[in-house]
Amino acid sequence: MVSPVDAMRRTFAAAFSGAVPTRLSRAPGRVNLIGEHVDYCGLSVFPMAIQREVRVAFRPRLDGLVRIHNTGPGFSTCEFIVEPDPAPGPTGDWGNYLKAAGQGLVRAFQVSRGIDALVSSDLPIAAGLSSSSALVVATALALLDANGVEIDRPALMMLLPEAERYVGTQGGGMDQAISLGAVAGTASRVDFNPVRVTAVPVPAGWRFVIASSLASAEKSGPAQVAYNERTRECAAALERVAATLSGTPPRSYSELLSRPNPDEWLRSARAVLAGPLLQRFRHVVSEAARVHMAQQAMERADLEAFGTLMNASHQSLRDDYGVSTGALDELVRIARGAGAVGARLTGAGFGGCIVALCDAAREEAVLGALGAEFYTPRNVCDLGDRLFTAEAAGAASVGSLAGA
Repeated sequence: MVSPVDAMRRTFAAAFSGAVPTRLSRAPGRVNLIGEHVDYCGLSVFPMAIQREVRVAFRPRLDGLVRIHNTGPGFSTCEFIVEPDPAPGPTGDWGNYLKAAGQGLVRAFQVSRGIDALVSSDLPIAAGLSSSSALVVATALALLDANGVEIDRPALMMLLPEAERYVGTQGGGMDQAISLGAVAGTASRVDFNPVRVTAVPVPAGWRFVIASSLASAEKSGPAQVAYNERTRECAAALERVAATLSGTPPRSYSELLSRPNPDEWLRSARAVLAGPLLQRFRHVVSEAARVHMAQQAMERADLEAFGTLMNASHQSLRDDYGVSTGALDELVRIARGAGAVGARLTGAGFGGCIVALCDAAREEAVLGALGAEFYTPRNVCDLGDRLFTAEAAGAASVGSLAGA
């Protein structure tokens, strides 16, 4: 049987005229357990890196050319020169994520050497599990390694979210931070300004089940307009509330939520906000509170409390943030009916996946119910990338391919 490393070498040689890759970078995806659509507001989130990952086998080049082949179906080989302002491909083109990493590193560190690289992944694409940011992280680590540049992880966590905005999505920094800072066996609270990652051990009996809605959640594609509109709505809501408050107006949601008299800004919000702006504001401030309560629940191994917070998060994302779908709501209902103590959409929404929490004794029942009640009626038989239990994985890395 051919080992995964040997398979990568063979595919690399076929793609690059017999050349041999010498290095390997890898970056895990993530499931966000709670704290959705608040990282771009500068507020804390609570994700967990998972066992599915993006891998980049590569060899450094002496010139500035980047050539990257993808083993997945439907991907064309991407070629570009590392430079500060590469011309982007069409919206949704996977190569834009590669260019995002390259242009960010050129601007920050003047990297000049390119790579020949082969990308492989077992991370579902456009599923709300951060396949795009994992690709950015893995590519960035490969380019840094090829150029002999060392940078500490917190600095890279701050650089890559800004670099990824090259693709047009105005996202936050959660995905890059957890991919770069995860500790195996733990979830993490990620704080911003400055970025900090605090590991929290996942209790041994907890199981997080991931189930796909079978609809893509492409933040660089059809969902981009709606996603970016919500970032603008959150900013507009904060600006209106801040203008009514006494003293120095808060410049961020973090400053607002740290004010000693929350009744003042709650009254102001109800007075000056209506419709979508009030709904977005209500989600952000309530979700921020749920993040901290969820961390405390995990620390004391309170399964029921964590599940209750997940349920409240889904309701808020559905009703106040408007990012759920009928399929996501159905998956949540099935999971809860089968014994999950909590379930919610994870990622940006508009499609993608849910995450459901249960104890180990109910894991098979939850998996079975989701398969029988959601996928079987849709004639979906191959569930490998669509229904699985997440394992808390460690951080991204780069090293010798021989040692992979």
